[in-house]
Amino acid sequence: MTKPKDLEGLIVVSVEQAVAAPYASGRLADAGARVIKVERPEGDFARRYDRYVKGQSAYFVWLNRGKQSVALDLKDGADLALLHRLIARADIFIQNLAPGAAARLLIDNATLRARHPRLIACSISGYGEHGPLSQQKAYDLLVQAETGLAGINGTAEGPARVGVSVTDIAAGMTAFQAILQALIGRGRTGEGRAIEVSLFHATADWMNVPYLQHRYGGHTPVRCGLAHPTIAPYGAFTCGDGKAVLFSIQNEREWQSLCARVLGAAELATNPKFQTNPDRVANRAELESLIELAFAADDRETVIRKLAHAGIAYGRLSSLDDLEQHPQLQLMPVTTPAGPIELLAPGAVVDQTSLAPDPVPALDEHGAAIRSEFAE
Repeated sequence: MTKPKDLEGLIVVSVEQAVAAPYASGRLADAGARVIKVERPEGDFARRYDRYVKGQSAYFVWLNRGKQSVALDLKDGADLALLHRLIARADIFIQNLAPGAAARLLIDNATLRARHPRLIACSISGYGEHGPLSQQKAYDLLVQAETGLAGINGTAEGPARVGVSVTDIAAGMTAFQAILQALIGRGRTGEGRAIEVSLFHATADWMNVPYLQHRYGGHTPVRCGLAHPTIAPYGAFTCGDGKAVLFSIQNEREWQSLCARVLGAAELATNPKFQTNPDRVANRAELESLIELAFAADDRETVIRKLAHAGIAYGRLSSLDDLEQHPQLQLMPVTTPAGPIELLAPGAVVDQTSLAPDPVPALDEHGAAIRSEFAE
């Protein structure tokens, strides 16, 4: 089966680079919209992040399937005029230019909404359109640090970056959600809207739990690696074969089952040191030592069978090799300028329909056709 074409007939123009805006426009392309990706003459700089995918960037082939590419020099009057003609026929416009650049080109939200009442205009920035840091450059790792995310991630020895570009992805997801909401609103009112998304605010929203714990409870989560800061036991434990398994206890029924069926020590469930989750967190070191001692008697697969029998949620600590061989993995073929590849499939499956994405474009692959179609 082929992908649903829910957004077929809609035109998206995206002046984009890197990750956040391409993520949002890429999801619109997956849904059937026609996405015209406006690149610099030298191309989206994400094309050159690495060369690991048949000489192409992993980031670029992931985020730009199903788009049309046109290279425009927005300092050139004719190319800028072409961009404005593209926007005039678009349903959705996205941009993540450097601070101030959109206003200089007259493609900022306020200008475009005044000219095109039905347009959904979405700007993606580092820190937002207003405030003391609105003109500050922002990149993923910097925002991980600024939002406090890096401060609660890592181990006791020091903070750490989340291993994927999570603030860019958060902003792209937030933009996609807001654009879909705007499309529903436009269907009811006929009016477009202006959307502002920033890496900082999208990621700060994800920080609400530690923020609330800190502000109202006086509790600052400690960095604890592959353990949970406020639930115990919840984390990674080494088995007798040296392999690690993670498991999670969410309630007292599971705790009792773990003690009786996995640890072989039913009496631990009523030990005052471990009877409730706050007790277990307070005595985490002693508890984890007891679990490690019990797990040392068996290899990982034996421990997993016991956890499964006890109804305890678990997960193997997988390498990328393990992920590649994972029995639940779903892949989808994608055509790229360098040949076919397989991508990990998106997380949502709609009506048991597999996504069949259109190809990843070469730089300016559709430039001549778009210039002809949108000529004066």
